[in-house]
Amino acid sequence: MSGAVGSTAAMVSITMQGSLTPTFLPFSSKQLPLGLLSSGNCNQNSFFSKCSHLSMQRSTAYNTSSYKKVVAATAEPNQLSYADPVDEQSPKKYYFVIANAKFMLDEEEHFKELMFERLRNYGERNKEQDFWLVIEPKFLDKFPNITKRLRRPAVALVSTNGPWITFMKLRLDRVLAESFEAESLEEALASNPTQLQFDKPEKWVAPYPKYEYGWWEAFLPAGSKESKV
Repeated sequence: MSGAVGSTAAMVSITMQGSLTPTFLPFSSKQLPLGLLSSGNCNQNSFFSKCSHLSMQRSTAYNTSSYKKVVAATAEPNQLSYADPVDEQSPKKYYFVIANAKFMLDEEEHFKELMFERLRNYGERNKEQDFWLVIEPKFLDKFPNITKRLRRPAVALVSTNGPWITFMKLRLDRVLAESFEAESLEEALASNPTQLQFDKPEKWVAPYPKYEYGWWEAFLPAGSKESKV
């Protein structure tokens, strides 16, 4: 048996060098493709175990490679287009806190400082502004449960940054918070024309100067008009 196997291995080596056509030789009752075998990878004592395993590995690699080539050659463009990104623009979500204008713009001690500090921070980081003040916003029509609790005129702080609006809700305290979706920024920040008029206190006792009228104009949407009194 040892001699038979050795001679067969030699025949395999000769066949591989002389021809590129795979040839099958009988081993007992089995056939192994010469194109998947070489004499250097099989020894005489374990020819069937090692060579059969090598044959399976090479056959699997060959079949996988061939399958990939066939798929690449036969696939139609419309069969691969399901993964292409969709260009349709979905509505964007906006978050807001809202209260009456007197509280937001004339009474709340820290609101002005918080707004200008955030604006300064965005400028230093070259970050696009994502928060605005909207006087009498039109989106209030979607929230009847909020409008019936508001003194008018009302002012909303609107942003695409939900966590920051949550922080501002906790910081300002006496405000209402909600969110909505809009197709565009113009739709989200649309407002109704109104007049703001704040009575000046007879005596100002706070250690800081009174807010000057109109400080909020830096945070109004572009093109927004507000009638001054």
